[in-house]
Amino acid sequence: MRLLVDSQVLLWHARDDPRLKPAPTAAIESDDAQVLVSTASLWEIAIKSALGKLDAPEDLPERVEQLGFEPLPVSAEHAWAVRGLPPNHGDPFDRLLAAQARVERLPVVTADPSFERYGVEVIWE
Repeated sequence: MRLLVDSQVLLWHARDDPRLKPAPTAAIESDDAQVLVSTASLWEIAIKSALGKLDAPEDLPERVEQLGFEPLPVSAEHAWAVRGLPPNHGDPFDRLLAAQARVERLPVVTADPSFERYGVEVIWE
């Protein structure tokens, strides 16, 4: 099963944070899981980390690779798909993740319920 993890879930999983619930952890760690990390998530984390708004591991790109997660580049199709989304969410990074999930037909592992309003399957509970 292919899964797209959002930025917060990526950080929680990389740190074994207890806020990551059992259901998403099981989905991520499933033998048949292909876990994808959007380039947009790494960009978001880098920006917020540089601004001091977020504490992120210095070696996060390497950890993503060590965890066996695969990068999901932002394509022109993904970027353009954002324009067709309803204005449910003001965060441009989350809007791009929702567009990627829709284009690629991926469920998103996230604690953010706003993704469901975009018609995206959410794995959390």
